Amino acid sequence: MSSSAVSVSPGLPPGMAVGILAGLGAGAFWGMAFVAPLMAPNFSSVDITVGRYLSCALISLLLMAWSAMRGKVALPTWPQAVAAFWLSVLGYTGYYLLLSLAIQTTGATLPVLTIGTIPLWMMLLGKPHGLLWRKLVPGLILTVMGMGLMMYATSTGLGAVDVGAQMWLGVFYAALAAASWVVFGLLNKRWLGAHPEVNSTMWANWAGVAAGLGAFPIWLWAGSPLQSMVERPGFGMYVAVCAITGIGAAWIASIFWNMASRRLSASLAGQLIVSETVFGLLYGFVWNAHWPAAMQWLACALFLAGILASIKAHR
Repeated sequence: MSSSAVSVSPGLPPGMAVGILAGLGAGAFWGMAFVAPLMAPNFSSVDITVGRYLSCALISLLLMAWSAMRGKVALPTWPQAVAAFWLSVLGYTGYYLLLSLAIQTTGATLPVLTIGTIPLWMMLLGKPHGLLWRKLVPGLILTVMGMGLMMYATSTGLGAVDVGAQMWLGVFYAALAAASWVVFGLLNKRWLGAHPEVNSTMWANWAGVAAGLGAFPIWLWAGSPLQSMVERPGFGMYVAVCAITGIGAAWIASIFWNMASRRLSASLAGQLIVSETVFGLLYGFVWNAHWPAAMQWLACALFLAGILASIKAHR
């Protein structure tokens, strides 16, 4: 894998090239979550997300059982299990619960705009000590410009928000959701760095099981009754979407993100998160069979330019 990564990215250290490809791969799989609601329109985002986490937990359990049958037991110690649970709360279930609260409280506009700042916070808070701020400025500016264009294009179709106490409560929930994922990204990288004996797949399995356990409270709080879901049109597609996103957008994406976190600084890995938006946009256009608007093309171009500028700064 290293040799192919170097051939794709000449001039980069092998570990860095692999980390960049892994970060982009995580974004490609995370982007699947953007099109999932379009494929199962009769089911809420909570239903789809809970199904994804449960599917992720199931594949994680199956792989752990398979390893145990081969004599390669990879069960976490108690401290490792606790770490997997709390990090899954921060980056998976707790994050989505706060995001759901924000959307239910104030609509989708402000939460989308707030969550869109996660890559910027990761870049700012995860800067290596030896990297000068001026080297990060070009990538930051390009990313901010791309986000501004993308957020404007997104917000124009999401409706207006009434100013008042309800709005500020929604902003509060969305800010907590963004902070939850940023803290997850930073702590997850630190934990992986401190535990080289735990490989990326093992950690993805443990976090996947923990996320499945955490999905039940979300389902009880805001999910649909199981019987009503079974009776709805398109239940088979719903199951397929949950299985595909559970394996891809949760489990495989987690492995790739762990690989990127091990090999890259938090600031560069955070920059690569914008690829989730680019891939999600691409999948949505393919599903809806139409081309993006000029503003969306320009936003994607700015995102890509920002990634290249950040790679140059960290090299």
